[in-house]
Amino acid sequence: MIIKKFQANSETEAIMLAKEELGKDAIVMNIKTISPKGIFRLFRKSTVEVTAAIDEANNLTEKSSLGEAASSLNSGFAQELRERRLAVQGVKTEIADPKSIEERLNSLQALLESQLISKGKPEEKKEEKSEKSDQIEEKNISCVRLIYNQLVSNGVDEKYANQVIGEIEPTLKKDSSVDVILASFYQKIILKLGQPRELEVKEGSTKFVFFIGPTGVGKTTTIAKLASSFIVGKKGKVALLTSDTYRIAAVEQLRTYANILDIPMRVIYSETEMAEARQEYQDYDIVLVDTAGRSHKNKEQRDDLEKLIRTIPEEEREIYLVLSATTKYNDLIRITETYSNITDYRLIFTKLDETSTIGNIFNIKMLTNADLSYTTFGQDVPDDITKVNTQNIARKLLGGNE
Repeated sequence: MIIKKFQANSETEAIMLAKEELGKDAIVMNIKTISPKGIFRLFRKSTVEVTAAIDEANNLTEKSSLGEAASSLNSGFAQELRERRLAVQGVKTEIADPKSIEERLNSLQALLESQLISKGKPEEKKEEKSEKSDQIEEKNISCVRLIYNQLVSNGVDEKYANQVIGEIEPTLKKDSSVDVILASFYQKIILKLGQPRELEVKEGSTKFVFFIGPTGVGKTTTIAKLASSFIVGKKGKVALLTSDTYRIAAVEQLRTYANILDIPMRVIYSETEMAEARQEYQDYDIVLVDTAGRSHKNKEQRDDLEKLIRTIPEEEREIYLVLSATTKYNDLIRITETYSNITDYRLIFTKLDETSTIGNIFNIKMLTNADLSYTTFGQDVPDDITKVNTQNIARKLLGGNE
């Protein structure tokens, strides 16, 4: 008995292959569908596997492993073959009954089928287990793919979305629930956003706080909001400076805020005047300094700003880069490059009320590794400003609500 397996795109094709190789008397023992496996299984079709057998008289005696019944049947067939040879040689012998041969064939087929079934059960269970495992793995892949799409649709750069996935995916178990997968991404995003740092008053020392960034992002309004919140909260004495002498409107706007808040305000035209202001306001807790927006193409403007900042010793100053959440990511990259020589700044994002995507907050945090600080979301002074809420950002990036 020869037993072989044949695979084809359909059951008919598989049976034809079996008949062609084993002959028209080949017996089909088993038929099953084989699903493709591996990473490309979604792009492959299922195939059909046919197990077929044909009797080969010369090999009957080699099948003793089929058991005692099969051994007995083999002996019977060997006896028949000997009888046929003797008859050809002219020796008288009793020819076996054809019905008996058919019964033995049927018995042998039944025995083979029972053995194939018994042997096939573990394989089938293994295949079922493998298919179930594949389904669980596919669920994880689908979930991760959806999260990736959600991050990108919310403005996260593909490079950073892939970086997060690359760190999370190896830690997921095959049977991880959707909730566990989402929680893993949520925690990873919060971890990468880091702990926001607010402006703090230190008793007995004066802090000069510089606000840098392009024109039109809301630096002056942000300064007014912070000044108002410190005064209303009685957190310290506040003074205002501006070096934005390029825009008269910006100077007048800051002067208006200073008058409303009843705090001093001074215009700075040079490094010398900045040094004078340092002496003048040494009994103040916080001095907020507005600066002019700088072009990334104008090296002279960049140099002037750096000299102005360096007038104040490092331990007495803080720097905040103010960016609009509505700015395109490629433009934000160029802006951060403009201020690349100024290190250790914190990030403030304005105009969150004017955009539905906040991926740039994550992008710039990843790009610069600077600490996040405040976000603003309207023109009201001092209400529309708050410390960055990393949990809300993570939820929104993953498609949730604040």
